Amino acid sequence: MVETSGSRTVSTKLGRIAELAREAPGMVFTTLAHNIDIEWLREAYRRTRKDGARGVDGKGAEEYAANLEENLLSLLERAKSGTYRAPAVRRVHIPKAKGGETRPIGIPTFEDKVLQRAVVMVLEAVYEQDFFDCSYGFRPRRSAHQALETLRTAVMEMKGGTVLEIDVRKYFDTVDHGHLTELVRQRVRDGVLLRLIGKWLHAGVMEDGAISYPGEGTPQGGVISPLLANVYLHYVLDEWFEREVKPRMKGRAQLVRYADDAVMVFVDERDARRVLEVLPKRFGKFGLALHAEKTRLVSFQRPSLWPGKDDDRDSRDGQQRPGTFDMLGFTHYWGRSRKGNWVVRQKTAKDRLCRAIQRVSQWCRVHLHDPVREQWQSLCAKLRGHDAYYGVTGNIRSLAAFHHGAICAWRKWLNRRSDRARMNWGKMMRLLERYPWPQPRIFHSYLPRAAKP
Repeated sequence: MVETSGSRTVSTKLGRIAELAREAPGMVFTTLAHNIDIEWLREAYRRTRKDGARGVDGKGAEEYAANLEENLLSLLERAKSGTYRAPAVRRVHIPKAKGGETRPIGIPTFEDKVLQRAVVMVLEAVYEQDFFDCSYGFRPRRSAHQALETLRTAVMEMKGGTVLEIDVRKYFDTVDHGHLTELVRQRVRDGVLLRLIGKWLHAGVMEDGAISYPGEGTPQGGVISPLLANVYLHYVLDEWFEREVKPRMKGRAQLVRYADDAVMVFVDERDARRVLEVLPKRFGKFGLALHAEKTRLVSFQRPSLWPGKDDDRDSRDGQQRPGTFDMLGFTHYWGRSRKGNWVVRQKTAKDRLCRAIQRVSQWCRVHLHDPVREQWQSLCAKLRGHDAYYGVTGNIRSLAAFHHGAICAWRKWLNRRSDRARMNWGKMMRLLERYPWPQPRIFHSYLPRAAKP
C-alpha cells in the first residue's frame, strides 16, 4: 500500500488518540467519531483488502472503486447521521482441525468492511494502550510466532512447570452482546461508535438463502470482530489474571493468549490447580463456557538432568516423563539440544500435519488435468506457505514429513490421469528432477544471532 498525504494526516490523529489513552488509562472517551472524516474513510479504504470474498450484495472492490468518492461521502453521511444499515453477513463454513466440525465464517459486504476498518482504526488506537503484553492475536506488529517464542522462553526460564491449556467452547459464537457492550463502555462511550457496533452485532446472517438474527456471538471474518473479541477477553481473562491472579500466586505464573487460544504456565502446581478451579466460574460470569476435556492441566517439568541413553523414558529417580501440550498448531515437548541441554521444542501438531496433507491431496484431485508445470508451480507455493508458518527451529522432521506427504499425494493423482499414464516411483523421481521439489526450510530461528560488526 502506498502512503498518501491523507495517510499522514490520519496517522497524526491516531497518534494523538493513542497518546491521550496512554496518559489517561482511566479516561472514558465520549467523543471519538469526529475523527472519522472523508480522509479517514479514504485511508480505511486503502487498508481494506481488495481481493476478499464478496458479501451478500455480490459487489467487490472494483465496483466500489468505480465511483469511490461519491460512495465514501454517502457512507460518511449515513454513518454520522445514524441512517447506516448494517447488511447481513454471508456465512460459509470451513473445517476445523479436529472432530470433523466446521467453523462458521461471516463475510461482510465490501462497504461494510470499509466502515468497520474506519471504526477499528479509532478503537485500536485506544485499546492498544490498554492491552497487556500477554495478548498477541490480531494486534498490530504482533504475530503467532512472537506468542510461541514468548511461551517457549517463559517455560525455559521457569525450567518447566504445570501448564494449563484453556479452550473456550465456541467462543466467537457465544460472546454475550450485553456484556460486550458494557465492557466497551468502560473505555468508549461515543454514541456514534456504540450505535455502529450495536448494528454490527445485531446484523443478520444469511445462510442457504435464509436470514437469521443470532442473539449472541460476533461473526468470525468481519473486520471488527477480532478487536471486539480481544476487548472481551482483555477484561474477562487478561486483566483478571494480571491484576488479581498473579499477585496471589506462590510462584511465577505466565499467560500467553492469541485470540481465544490461551495457555498459562505455573511454577507451583498448587497455583495451577487453584486457577483451574475458579476459571470456569470466571468465564461463566460473562456467558462463556470452557471445554471440559480440552481445558486441562499438563505436567511439564523439565526432565532430570542425568546422562545415559534412557533420556526419553521415566527417569531413574521415578520422575514421570513430562507431558506435551498444543498451541497455535504446534506440539510443545522437552527434547535435547545439540549440546545435550534440555530445551522446549515445537513440532507441527499431528492433526494439523494430517489435515495439511489432506488439503494438498484434495487440491491435486480437483486440478488433476491441469498442465503438470502449473500443478508443480502451485504445489511449490503451498509448500513454501506451509514452511513459512511451521518452519521453526527443531521442526525440520515435520516439515520433511509434509513435503514427502505432498509428493505422495501428487503422485497418487498423477497416476490417475489416465489408464495408460502410470506414475510409478521411477517416473516420479525423473519428474522431480525436471521439476525440483522445494527443500524444507526453517524461517523462524530461536538460535542467537551474531551481532553485526
